[in-house]
Amino acid sequence: MATRLLTLLLMAACTVCGCATGPDPRDPLEPFNRKVYGFNESVDKAVLKPVAKGYVAVVPQLVRRGVSNVFNNLGMVITTLNDALQLKGTKVPVDIARFTTNIVFGLGGLIDVATELKIENRNEDFGQTMGYWGVGSGPYLMLPFFGPSDTRDAPGLVVDFVASPFFYWNPDPQIRWGTFVLDVVDTRANLLQAEKIFDTAAMDRYSFLRDSYLQRREYLIYDGNPPSGAGTKQKSLKELEEEDLKDEPVPLRAAPRVRRP
Repeated sequence: MATRLLTLLLMAACTVCGCATGPDPRDPLEPFNRKVYGFNESVDKAVLKPVAKGYVAVVPQLVRRGVSNVFNNLGMVITTLNDALQLKGTKVPVDIARFTTNIVFGLGGLIDVATELKIENRNEDFGQTMGYWGVGSGPYLMLPFFGPSDTRDAPGLVVDFVASPFFYWNPDPQIRWGTFVLDVVDTRANLLQAEKIFDTAAMDRYSFLRDSYLQRREYLIYDGNPPSGAGTKQKSLKELEEEDLKDEPVPLRAAPRVRRP
């Protein structure tokens, strides 16, 4: 969760000049979404942001980094599951290697040893899995508390939550929900610096966030290699891979394209 939101804001900083306002065919629910966005902003200003600032002020940076590392490493369980569902056989062993390396040699995940060893850090979720198999994104949807999503990714959040180790690791609901709250606070704390782009740019914040989210999701769905025209008629990665196979054999090229597993 933290990685997803932080990457979204950092990518948005690079596209601030290109954000558009006004009606958007991807956002037919805009009046409703703007009301939910306003609600989320109110909750953030009244609760989440002050708590996050207090967390940063009280908890040493080294401890906060360790907390973030633990949550990010546990997220590899979800990534591994979704890589398997997407038949990315070459990625699953890498996901497992990253998770186990940090657990065994990183004091249960407190230290990100895997990154030091240059083991790839990836993020896959069930929304991406549905996109892989050809499910369209549908209309943009702003969710209460959770923020930007769409009608494909929103149900995927439920699947990822049920698949998460947090759902099983402790039967005590107080500890389980306390851990969830800590994850939320840690995520919000990690965004305190990145969100300053909102304060320095003259823009419609709602449209800015929407466009950034949709661009980021397209990038993730296609593993960083979206086809031209994606979004007008979306194809699954499986269909694109089958098209690639029709073009084989590929002779020597000056700049071969990076192929998906």
